[in-house]
Amino acid sequence: MTDRLMLLDTASLYFRAFYGVPDTVRSPDGRPVNAVRGLLDMIAKLVSAYEPTHLVACWDDNWRPQWRVDLIPSYKAHRVVETVPTGPDVEEVPDALDAQVPIIREALGALGIPVVGAAEHEADDVIASLASQSSLAVDVVTGDRDLFQLVDDARGIRVIYTGRGMSNLEVLDDAAVTAKYRVLPSQYADFAVLRGDASDGLPGVAGVGEKTAAALLAAHGDLAGIRSTAQSGSGMTAGVRAKILAAADYLAVAPRVVEVVRTLDLPPVDARLRIPDAGAVDALATTWGLGASLDRAVAAVASAAAR
Repeated sequence: MTDRLMLLDTASLYFRAFYGVPDTVRSPDGRPVNAVRGLLDMIAKLVSAYEPTHLVACWDDNWRPQWRVDLIPSYKAHRVVETVPTGPDVEEVPDALDAQVPIIREALGALGIPVVGAAEHEADDVIASLASQSSLAVDVVTGDRDLFQLVDDARGIRVIYTGRGMSNLEVLDDAAVTAKYRVLPSQYADFAVLRGDASDGLPGVAGVGEKTAAALLAAHGDLAGIRSTAQSGSGMTAGVRAKILAAADYLAVAPRVVEVVRTLDLPPVDARLRIPDAGAVDALATTWGLGASLDRAVAAVASAAAR
């Protein structure tokens, strides 16, 4: 069996779990554990279906890094509920989910799944660095389209996309990205810059949608080629040229915000799946009453470890 590393965009998954599992799912003392149980069920399904040998839960140590905000102040601004001058701004997270995050980390620990984050960086950057620096084939599990820029058949990197739900997972390789967006994965970051993304507070180029962005990249290769052509005054329609030139300030900084960081110096981590520690699992089950969800996750991890 070929070794394969699975990287979880953990917050993306536990937010989906929180909204996908009723909050009537509670621990013995009455606290909600719907996000925890939902995430455990996701892990069980993913490990069983895609058979990773290594698994890392990637973490947002900073969900809105200041260096990205300095470049584009609107970046994720609509999600801020409290500005913190000396640290990361406070993200809008339901109280019932926020209370479950420590339990999620405890559950990951009981399963033997390492949690990896990096100061001043998002989970996307941790994922990108681990994927880019891995000698193994890699599956990135996320609901974030920005990570499509990592897809690379030559290096065995694909994305398992959760955007349509866990019952409709999409596995994206080079051909799938190209078929879906008419751009290569290596062009996806430039495509996202041009198109913009309201969910991240990225305005994009006014009047340029997905179809025009894809056509521009097909004709000019990359964002640098598009900007150079617009500045030259030929090789582009007057209307599109005007839109590109009008967005010059945005286009000068947006690539650094959209492109994931692939070069983080992360500490070594032993990500190989192992049979979970029975004592830790029993303690978790007793305290939080995670029932069949925990059983399924333990069984999936143990089975993968025994292959």
